[in-house]
Amino acid sequence: MDSNTFYKKIRHLLSVADVTINGDRPWDIQVHNEKLYPRILAESSLGLGEAYVDGWWDCENLDGLVYRVLKANLDDRVNAWKDLFSFLKARLFNLQKTSRAFQIGRHHYDIGNELYQHMLDRLWIYSCGYWKNASTLDEAQEAKLDLICRKLQLQPGMRVLDIGCGWGGTAKFIAEQYHAEVVGITVSEKQAGFAKEFCHGLPVEIRMEDYRSLKGVFDRIVSIGMIEHVGYKNYKTFMRVVHGCLKEDGLFLLQTIGSNQCKKNCDLWVERYIFPNSMLPSPKQLTVAMENLFILEDWHNFGTDYDKTLMHWFQNFQNNWYILKDKYNDRFYRMWKFYLLSFAGAFRARRNQLWQIVLSPKGAPNGYCAPR
Repeated sequence: MDSNTFYKKIRHLLSVADVTINGDRPWDIQVHNEKLYPRILAESSLGLGEAYVDGWWDCENLDGLVYRVLKANLDDRVNAWKDLFSFLKARLFNLQKTSRAFQIGRHHYDIGNELYQHMLDRLWIYSCGYWKNASTLDEAQEAKLDLICRKLQLQPGMRVLDIGCGWGGTAKFIAEQYHAEVVGITVSEKQAGFAKEFCHGLPVEIRMEDYRSLKGVFDRIVSIGMIEHVGYKNYKTFMRVVHGCLKEDGLFLLQTIGSNQCKKNCDLWVERYIFPNSMLPSPKQLTVAMENLFILEDWHNFGTDYDKTLMHWFQNFQNNWYILKDKYNDRFYRMWKFYLLSFAGAFRARRNQLWQIVLSPKGAPNGYCAPR
């Protein structure tokens, strides 16, 4: 096909989503390099994201553009051979095996605490906030943590395991507000180092450890935004580990981004540049993994709150770029902007969900009433 044919094909696809090439609306795409059109058709989302980082196109309202593209299911109309290769690789290999467990820590979480300090809230919580009665990011994150604690029915003196503890904000909140003891694990060296200092003087132990090596028994277990790195081949293993570490009368709360359908691989651009070896679980994948191990007590979806959380993260990132730009270059700025705003658009289009799931080994004796 010649260049004009590529252009016409992309123009027609975008028109379905009410997007115009070089139009005057905020969500219209502004093209700077005509090679963009064959690149998108050949490489799908990978080509679109890489071309944005390369400066081949821009959009004033990037999250609005992604929202319209996904709402119109345009991604299903552009299937690249690289997507097939990624699917086959995920089917044939365990991309989240133990020997690869610490890759995500080095690639994503160890790129500099300064970045997350200037993007996140005061507790450094890198997951969806709960905006029901909140007006600021700090309020939304503390409301989410308090909701988790109430769902877990935490009592003073309980021993809590936090799988994927991040920079220690959840452990700090639990120890200070609910007077429980916490063991937190992470696969990020910089997270572990910061968390130990952040929780200094509190009954909190931070370990750099893969979940598969966990030992001990806990009253409560929480895992926030970590199972996205576990992989579908390991969901049953993850649930078995949690089951083995939880008391018979205990509760487990799992918070995760979720997919509307079963997938075996991640978006190619996200896999390469943001979260290597990661994927989003579906309801079926999770329920199959928990079968014969747990009783499902509660399943709470507040995915639309992630759109708002991501927009606040981007605003913080952009407002503080003047501080960060000496360490991170302009290509990083475009990459991180594309990541945050495209994720916001995906949640707005309801392509991604956010679930809090409460599980018990034997069932709550008198039933379970979930707070909201």
